[in-house]
Amino acid sequence: MSRINDDIKGLSEQEVRVLADLEFREKRFFTRDDVKHHFDSESKVSYFIHRLKTKKRIIKLNRNKYYFVPFQSRTGRWSEEAFIIADEMMNGKNYYLGGWTSAYYWKLTDQIPIKIEIYTNKRGGFAKILTETFLFKKTTQKRIEEAMTKKVKGHSFRILSKRESEKWLKSKN
Repeated sequence: MSRINDDIKGLSEQEVRVLADLEFREKRFFTRDDVKHHFDSESKVSYFIHRLKTKKRIIKLNRNKYYFVPFQSRTGRWSEEAFIIADEMMNGKNYYLGGWTSAYYWKLTDQIPIKIEIYTNKRGGFAKILTETFLFKKTTQKRIEEAMTKKVKGHSFRILSKRESEKWLKSKN
């Protein structure tokens, strides 16, 4: 079998068509609205999403956003930049990356964080997505507004400033 056939093994013709459209438009992160024009009813969109989650071709990030595992991953295993996943999970608002994550980003420590710390005013807990574990911690809206915006691979994300990260690190010692 050719490599292309191996990559899409187990996918229906319509699933391949929709995923190829997403890949062509470079939409690794998508919502139901991005694919609904391929279907004639909401129930078919829901079934499509359910089948692709079962086949591990898409991963649910939040209530309405999904990550499309590209065809080139072959086995469904893929790695994406953790800061981009965090930003997409939070829809780009009401969060910042802090703690050991920001300290490592600003090169204040050599310790590579095991978990990506997301500070938000919405929820606590954790989530494992792709190869990363995300730890959600509660904070105030004021602290969220003080965070700065940076870019990685052309994608914006919010992170605690270097000065605030230095303060946080001193409080840990």
